[in-house]
Amino acid sequence: MPARTHTSSTRPDAAGIEVRLPWWAVALPAVAFGALLLLMAGPGQAQAAAGDPAVGRLLERIMELLTR
Repeated sequence: MPARTHTSSTRPDAAGIEVRLPWWAVALPAVAFGALLLLMAGPGQAQAAAGDPAVGRLLERIMELLTR
């Protein structure tokens, strides 16, 4: 009785593929979105829209740091 030969495929198994993103692949779009949101709102409008004055001060400080 002849023995069967095992043929290996060069393609990886679709179920075994695992995609891992580096931390910056998630952080950079989030930072870019936040910066664009702040640019659209502007520092004066951001403080007026925020109910808590601490949030307005935080947004002003972020804008100050971004404009340097």
